[in-house]
Amino acid sequence: MAGCAGNSGTSPVGHSSGAKQDLVVAAAASLNAAFTAYARQFPGASLHYSFAGSDMLAAQIEQGIKPDVFASANLKLPYMLYAKGLVSKPVVFAVNRLVIAVPASSTRVMSITDLENPGVTIAIGSATVPIGAYTRTVLAKLGAGAPKILANVRSDEPDVAGIVGKLTQGAVDAGFTYLTDVRATRGALKAIALPSSLQPVVDYGVSIVRGDAHPALAQAFIQGLLNGAGKSALLQAGFLPPPTT
Repeated sequence: MAGCAGNSGTSPVGHSSGAKQDLVVAAAASLNAAFTAYARQFPGASLHYSFAGSDMLAAQIEQGIKPDVFASANLKLPYMLYAKGLVSKPVVFAVNRLVIAVPASSTRVMSITDLENPGVTIAIGSATVPIGAYTRTVLAKLGAGAPKILANVRSDEPDVAGIVGKLTQGAVDAGFTYLTDVRATRGALKAIALPSSLQPVVDYGVSIVRGDAHPALAQAFIQGLLNGAGKSALLQAGFLPPPTT
């Protein structure tokens, strides 16, 4: 898995890495900031992250690559792997919000209807990645306005990092992304909220990959996301806690 060893988002914790086991976590790109912060507080293992689009990571697991943990920006992909016996039953560990992101100084786009205006350029996620699927769910609810917005799309990105990159580089006027990714830019972008009637349910699911080398550590990592340092890191990054049952 590209980027697992020595990934720039990896942060070994505590003692020297030689005294610790390595735990490999394949995670949605939108989890980068929160999971990197979590790594600094996770005892007992050196965490190695592979951040990418959830669909790409799921495909790698299907092909036989075995990280210890898979954290996805939706439930569809981990449940698909679960049905094939490749991962444990997914657990919802965080909730996000879909927003329209624009450069902080921009006044060209103030609402979702402004995305229909001629000349506005937009970046969205590809249809197979969760951010792209959530975006298309929103557009499907718009009816007549959706074709005008889609006509203004200039870039289909493989993950949210690509959308944020296009925005911060000034390549597009607006993009559909997560609220947490806007916050991670530390003021470079601002978020425009969607009407509540259009907001999709954005649940994040996590599973242990079958046949992983460190099931106890993998379970400890997930437990920390639900009730520990991982949960604190997620909340600080702007994620919402999972719904109570």
